Amino acid sequence: MMPEPPRERRTAANRSPAIRPIAFFDVDETLITAKSMLDFARQAPHSLRDDITAQASGQRHSADADLTAMRRRGASRVEMNRVYYRRYAGVSLARLQEAGRDWYHAYRTRPDGYVRAGLAALARHRRAGHTIVLISGSARPLLTPLAQDLGADRILCTEQFADAQGVLTGEVNRPMIGEAKAEAVTEVMAKRGVVPADCFAYGDHESDFGMLQAVGNPVVVGTDLVLVRHAQGSNWPVLPADAGPRCACARRPGPLGHDDPSAIG
Repeated sequence: MMPEPPRERRTAANRSPAIRPIAFFDVDETLITAKSMLDFARQAPHSLRDDITAQASGQRHSADADLTAMRRRGASRVEMNRVYYRRYAGVSLARLQEAGRDWYHAYRTRPDGYVRAGLAALARHRRAGHTIVLISGSARPLLTPLAQDLGADRILCTEQFADAQGVLTGEVNRPMIGEAKAEAVTEVMAKRGVVPADCFAYGDHESDFGMLQAVGNPVVVGTDLVLVRHAQGSNWPVLPADAGPRCACARRPGPLGHDDPSAIG
């Protein structure tokens, strides 16, 4: 039996009926079982090969070598996120978007591709009329088809820079990891006039701790020792990270106010 999402433990007495509570969801290992950027990199390079110049190809291989070295020395996720995106220098953004759609189209058929409890929680928030926000260090071209499929309203992610011709430079604005997530969540709540007590956040990794603390209703997904320990001491709910297919509960019930979450990210 899938556990129910937590009920709001703190409710703002003066909340306007027009203000919708917000549910923020990390993506990798919270909604899907894969690390999307790495899974995409393994599956999609051939579909992008025509867009990579000799110079960009060298930069990509350099980025791969840098990532390996950084893992060995225990580099931060923020550092590794920036280096990862250098592999796409010289690639057309439109081509990456196409490859992202192809990747997700194949991914969604996997029998173990999703975190069952995460999907069920998202579906319940959606049925309750809450605003659904995906927040991830992954790239928008990978997240947009997922957001459309699950009925999310907005994407907060690591944004890639492109030149005037729509070619990626390999640079990004701010990696949406760690404290950047907490800052982004706080910014969205303030902009929409929603108090933290009316918001939820779901995360699986200790780097999500700041984001979870920023809302009134944090939920841990999985078995991360740091998060579970804090959850036990603070009475935060913990959901299992059991894998499964994309279930019927995840099906989008109808058109959103914005058909393309990438347009409102």
